[in-house]
Amino acid sequence: MVSFTCAVHQNPYLPADGTQVDAVVTVTADVDVAGPGGAAGAAGAAGAETRPDAVEVILLDCSGSMFNDNRIGQARRAAAVAVDTLRDGIAFAVVQGTSTAKLVYPDRGLAIVSDRTRAEAKARIGRLAAHGGTAIGAWLLAARELMLSARELGLTAPDAIHHALLLTDGENFEPPGTLEHALSACEGVFQCDARGVGDGWKVDELRKVATVLLGGVALLRQPADLAADFEAVISTVMARRVPDVRLRIWVPRGARIRFVRQVSPQLDELTDRAVAVSDLIADYPTGAWGSQTRDYHVCVDVPPAPVGGRRLAARITLLDGEETLSTAKVEVLWTDDTDEATRIDEVVAHYTGQAELARAIQDGLRARQAGDETSAVTALGRAAQLAFEAEDELTLRRLAKVVDILDARTGQVQPRHGVERLDEMDLDASSTRTVTPKLP
Repeated sequence: MVSFTCAVHQNPYLPADGTQVDAVVTVTADVDVAGPGGAAGAAGAAGAETRPDAVEVILLDCSGSMFNDNRIGQARRAAAVAVDTLRDGIAFAVVQGTSTAKLVYPDRGLAIVSDRTRAEAKARIGRLAAHGGTAIGAWLLAARELMLSARELGLTAPDAIHHALLLTDGENFEPPGTLEHALSACEGVFQCDARGVGDGWKVDELRKVATVLLGGVALLRQPADLAADFEAVISTVMARRVPDVRLRIWVPRGARIRFVRQVSPQLDELTDRAVAVSDLIADYPTGAWGSQTRDYHVCVDVPPAPVGGRRLAARITLLDGEETLSTAKVEVLWTDDTDEATRIDEVVAHYTGQAELARAIQDGLRARQAGDETSAVTALGRAAQLAFEAEDELTLRRLAKVVDILDARTGQVQPRHGVERLDEMDLDASSTRTVTPKLP
C-alpha cells in the first residue's frame, strides 16, 4: 500500500488588487512495507501475477572513447552490479550503444530476472568492447521499442513501471534534431536517468534527456564511481510502487496558471507539459513514486477581489489513473493589512531562491565559456550569495572550484584561472539539485 499526503505552504493574504498567488505543495508518499504493496505483499503477488510489474533497460555506451581510462571495464562492472540489483520477476534488457543500438541480452525482447538470466546477462556484458560512435537518440528509441513491444504483446503488467538507465562518456553525434525527435517519441513511455562519465560529454544534452524523461542527470568523475551509482539508481527504481502519478490543477474561471515546477529534490519545469483536461483543469506528469517527498511550486494569477474577499485560487489533486491519491487547496484572502499582505512564506521564498540559483549558475558558466568574464562574475557571484543564504555548503564548495569567493554573503567573487573542465561540468550538472529549507 502507498499512501499520499499533501501540505500547502503559502502566505494566504493578498493586498488590495493583488493577483499573484504562490504556493509550494509538499507531496509525501509512504510505502507500507508490511502491507500488500510492500516487500511481503510483492512476494505474494509474484505468484499470482506472472506479468512483470517493472521493466528496466540498461543503455551502455560502448563507443570507442570508452576505451580511455578503462571506462569500458568499469562500465561492464557497473552494468553487472545493476543486473544483480534488479528485483526477481521484473523484465529487463541490456543494450550496447555505439553508432547504433544493439541488444546484448536477451537475444530478442525482454528477459525475466532470475538467477539464471542474471548470470547469462553478466556473461555477455563481460564481453563488451569499446568501438564506434555515439548515437543517444538511437539508444533511447531501442529502449522504447523493447518496452512498447512487450506492452502490446501483453508480456508486462498494464501498470508496469518503465525505466531506462543511460550511460555515456561523449556527446551525441547524430544529425541535428535526431535526439529531440527520439525524446518526443519516448516521452510518456518510460523514465530515464542519465549519467555521464569523464569530461567528454555535454551536460545540456543529458539534462535534456533527463528533463523530458522525468529522470536525473549526474556527472561521475571517475569510472570507478559507476558501480556504486548504478546500484543506487536501480535500488531507487526497484522501490517504486506507483507508476504514473499526475498532478491535476483546477483554477477558477478568469485565473491563469503562470507556472508549475518541481522544486525538490531537483528542479524540473512542468509548465509546458500541461495536458488540458478542460478549460479550468490541467494535468502535469510526475512519473513513478516510491517512499519519498517532493515539493512543487505552483504560481497562479487570479482575478482581484475586494478587501475581505476570499477565493479558492487552486485545487490540487494527485491521481493514479482516475484514482484520487490526495488533494490540497490553495485559498487566498484580500486584506488591507500591509504586514500580512507583504509577508513571504519561508518555504516559497527558499525555493524561489533555489530556482534563481540554478539559473545564475548556468548563466555564469555559459558566459564563462563564451569569454564574457564580466557577466560570468556577476552571475556566479549572485549564485554564491544565494547558496550562502540557503546554507547550501555543497554548492558553495563547487562554486569555489570555478571562481574565487571573496565574500559569499555579499556575492563578491573574482575569476579563477586554471579551472578544470570536470569542476565546471560538476557545477553545471548539479545546478538543478535543490536543498530543503531549514526552518525553525
